Amino acid sequence: MNINMNTEKYIMGFFRDEDQAAQAVTDLKESPYTLKRVHGPFPSHKISRALGQKKSKIGYFTLAGGIFGFFAGFVLAVYASIQWNLMVSGKPVISYVPFFIVGFEFTILFAVFGNIIGMLLLSRLTNTKIPVQYDDRCSGEYFGLLATCSRGELDTLADFFKSKGGETRIFE
Repeated sequence: MNINMNTEKYIMGFFRDEDQAAQAVTDLKESPYTLKRVHGPFPSHKISRALGQKKSKIGYFTLAGGIFGFFAGFVLAVYASIQWNLMVSGKPVISYVPFFIVGFEFTILFAVFGNIIGMLLLSRLTNTKIPVQYDDRCSGEYFGLLATCSRGELDTLADFFKSKGGETRIFE
């Protein structure tokens, strides 16, 4: 049995204010305690910056879908024009200006598809289990910072959260 597993305790600090939570994240990263998870009622750019998270890669999926969509729409319009070789008032069978409109519409359509595919692949939605160390208050009005410490440091970590303006809950 791992001795470290028995001595590690979880404590969550609750903050009503987003700025206080972001400052607590920054200060917690410089402390001897380990930040495990952050819960919040809404996505916070301030907390994301404090955590040092990188920008999402979903935009690349959107761009790839848009580029693919433009060429797919353009090729579809050219193929349909060649297949039904209709001459209209002596105009060329492949006229580029109207085909750009079809390409534009397909750009939007496939950019949305790419965005949805990127979101599904990168958001890890398959993880449906609620963590044991979770509090329902994080779904309403509080930001929750889950941190770990050894059993002997529980009081100092609780005092750390309280000094930053938060409330605490200890998980067994």
